Amino acid sequence: MNDTASSAPVARAESAQEAAGPVRPRFLLLPMRSSCATERIYKWTLPAHEGVLPDGRHYNACPTAGVCADLCYARAGHFQRGTVLAAHQRNLQYVMDDLPGWEAQMTEELQHRRYRAAEGRSVHVRVHDAGDYWSVPYLKAWLRVFRSAPHVTFYSYTKQVALLERWARPDPPANFHWRYSYGGTQDDLIDPLRHPHADVFPDEAAVEEAGYTSQTPSDLLAVYGPQTLGLAANNIPHLKKAQGSRTFRALQRAAKASKRDPQRRNGPAPRRPQAD
Repeated sequence: MNDTASSAPVARAESAQEAAGPVRPRFLLLPMRSSCATERIYKWTLPAHEGVLPDGRHYNACPTAGVCADLCYARAGHFQRGTVLAAHQRNLQYVMDDLPGWEAQMTEELQHRRYRAAEGRSVHVRVHDAGDYWSVPYLKAWLRVFRSAPHVTFYSYTKQVALLERWARPDPPANFHWRYSYGGTQDDLIDPLRHPHADVFPDEAAVEEAGYTSQTPSDLLAVYGPQTLGLAANNIPHLKKAQGSRTFRALQRAAKASKRDPQRRNGPAPRRPQAD
């Protein structure tokens, strides 16, 4: 048998697949584990903060991250390994390379019966288990998606304060709820008396002591909870040690102050990139 001849159909098939573009998953949204047994929550996730795509492109999916970048749970453990990281990077590549195609697929998907509320159960989508609204076109695409699916409730934690205030606040979709989270470079733009917000505390006791409501009972408190929501730090030993006894808000204030006074400590010590 001629090896060259036998490999030709395979080569042609691979070329045809490349020309057609990458294979897209049937569903873009994945179910999210929740303590709310009566609620269905799905999620869309990007890779956290900075990285390099398989094609060599550098990215930053959290452009306003501050001290949180070195304390993020999504930059540790399984989030940074194997198929999980690959899937999140594929999501980012999709919206980077074909935002109209992604928007069309997401819009169509949300009309599927799996996103229709059953009796006594509503459907929620958390936009960004990791990552953020990294560009104006990307945010605008999501705003159109939200309006296309009024039967679904969408929510996000975000550090893109200026972006949301400029493009979402003036005319927000009725089914979109967002909550600013401290620890980013735009913390000063958060008005704690006016904006629903969240801070990350060392533990549950610190949340209670500060008078915040704990998010632990349900992630949907991001939507239905009070203005002040507290998240206890994930139980990742090296991140808890780096955070110490301070909140993300306090660490970000210290980081900002250190830029004015180099003698002051600049939050947690930066972590070196770790190989998978």
